[in-house]
Amino acid sequence: MRLATLPNGRADGRLVVVSNDLSLCAPADAIAPTLQDALDRWSVTAPKLDALQRRLDAGNAADSRPFEPIHAMAPLPRAWQWLDASAYPSHGELMNKVLGIAPARPGTPLMYQGLSDRFYGPREDVSFPDEADGIDFEGEFGVITDAVPMGVTPATALGLIRLVVQINDWSLRALAGPEMKTGFGWIQAKPACSMAPVAVTPDVLGRAWLDGRPGLDLAVDWNGGRFGQANGAPMEFGFHELIAHAARTRALPAGSVIGSGTVSNGNFREVGSSCIAERRGIEIVDVGEARTGFMRFGDRVRMEALGLDGRPVFGAIDQIVVAAPAGH
Repeated sequence: MRLATLPNGRADGRLVVVSNDLSLCAPADAIAPTLQDALDRWSVTAPKLDALQRRLDAGNAADSRPFEPIHAMAPLPRAWQWLDASAYPSHGELMNKVLGIAPARPGTPLMYQGLSDRFYGPREDVSFPDEADGIDFEGEFGVITDAVPMGVTPATALGLIRLVVQINDWSLRALAGPEMKTGFGWIQAKPACSMAPVAVTPDVLGRAWLDGRPGLDLAVDWNGGRFGQANGAPMEFGFHELIAHAARTRALPAGSVIGSGTVSNGNFREVGSSCIAERRGIEIVDVGEARTGFMRFGDRVRMEALGLDGRPVFGAIDQIVVAAPAGH
């Protein structure tokens, strides 16, 4: 099942189902007005949404229309919680080496709680106050959960993953280091994230969904040039394990978003990277200094995950970085 959100003048938008080839959509108002409402009543809404998508794919859905990602909001425009991990060991090991940070305690995921009151739509320009802050993209995968009880086991958590999404976790690298040293976590260094236009149920990934991990290639282009195409499979912790970690001492509401962290592969010199910081880290290790700069105003980043059949799964995030207006 494929779901998206279109604007209707309200903060949470209007839920639609999307055809398998991402070309058509149909409004889901009669089932659930928003994705959050659908998640809150998933046992009731999911079968009806699935049936609507089947009618759409068969050409029998009323009010079907072309699906235009340029107009889409994030599938979940705002969420109760956004919890982002760093689940790819190749990325973590490289950055620890570059920054001289001791590795985390073995068997414990790294995770922080970020801004969740908005997610950028896939084609929105993204504004920042200053290029000197070190503007960076981070290509990630994420999941959206059902309600998760406190103390959930990873096995149970796997069955509470309702949707898989593709995310750009924007970062301001010049601000990240000083904030990390405070011991209180990130505020200024982690602005709002972006989501690709379509959220999908795990079954859509087919054989690429294995043990709570998305085995999809994530193609990342910066200013029209291929920057990386890492695969999402080699997570040290699957999403079910990340959910269990997050819910150890708290329950999670339906609509919580859990991120994978920057998608990274051990052969990053061959497949490229999903963020600039990793590329800079490779340069520091290889030649003793970082030679790749961060993003400038007017730069464009495009991210698109491809299925095993080579076709887009979530649609593309395709955004331009712009200067924030005065007083923004």
